[in-house]
Amino acid sequence: EGKILIEGNDAAALGALFGGLTVAAWYPITPSTSLIDNVMGHMSIRKDPETGKSTVAIVQAEDELAAVGMIIGAGWAGARAMTATSGPGISLMAEFVGLAYFAEIPCVIWDITRTGPSTGLPTRTSQGDLLSLYTLSHGDTRHIVLLPSGAEECFEFGWRSFDVAEKIQTLVFVMSALDIGMTLWLSDPFTYPTEPITRGKRLDKEELEQFFADKGEWFRFRDYDGDGVPYRTVPGTDHPRAAFFTRGTGHNDMAVYSERSDDWVQNLTRLHRKFDTARSVVPTPVIDYDASKSIGIISYGSNDPAVQEARDRMAADGIQTNYMRIRALPFNQDVIDFIKKHQRVYVVEN
Repeated sequence: EGKILIEGNDAAALGALFGGLTVAAWYPITPSTSLIDNVMGHMSIRKDPETGKSTVAIVQAEDELAAVGMIIGAGWAGARAMTATSGPGISLMAEFVGLAYFAEIPCVIWDITRTGPSTGLPTRTSQGDLLSLYTLSHGDTRHIVLLPSGAEECFEFGWRSFDVAEKIQTLVFVMSALDIGMTLWLSDPFTYPTEPITRGKRLDKEELEQFFADKGEWFRFRDYDGDGVPYRTVPGTDHPRAAFFTRGTGHNDMAVYSERSDDWVQNLTRLHRKFDTARSVVPTPVIDYDASKSIGIISYGSNDPAVQEARDRMAADGIQTNYMRIRALPFNQDVIDFIKKHQRVYVVEN
């Protein structure tokens, strides 16, 4: 009574649509296929009030490379865009992911993890993609990774991932798992998002005019606020000095091609500063802490029910533990503080 029964992939699809999803590109792969299937099933949620037609574009691409290229292009053009895949698809997306990171284009990739390596066990759950997601591409990248533990958080992260991506101007991964995505979960009903959609530091024509009036300039990759996050326009902004191109090669803060060492260091230092800003934007961990207990447990994702049961069984035997469930990378100060407060910490991962 008072609960709903739903798969994590269905919850994620609903959350994405509530969060303003307008473009989804994908290539089928177990166990992520049903996420986009459910987007198609619910796409009438977002429709034009005059025509009654859905405002969501869904494209089945020829492969995972094409799918991620499409959502990066859509994100650059101002759409809220996502794809869904699993480990083998993530491997194929590595070069494009580096482009989204370096050109600072917001978009979202759901990774419904399964067991590897290679084709591995496509119908078994795992969390083996975590480090791949965190550092994907080929050098000097760190990515935001959200870590839902059940259907309710799949719904929440479905819309929140877009807000995080646009605030930080970067690609955001959401790492679910087969166990979450394709299993029916008993869940509390979802909470309708009360926070307004945020587009981050995105300038329209009038805002760009005001920016020039205030600062006398606008450079795409310049840090004006000290948080590492620059201001952007999208192609089609009706202003002669808006940006109509982007760059995935080495560049200075004016988006001009550069191989100068000082430009490279300045740009990578700013991206690192932007990543630190993300620590205050991503979902915070869930912590159960009592200062009298000296043992800490850290886990994330679909391990949560098993960890809760283990803690109950240990408590029955007189072993008291504290517990922190991580909900995102990068970590914030809460994670560091939790570790420092314990004599022993056990990290449980799958």
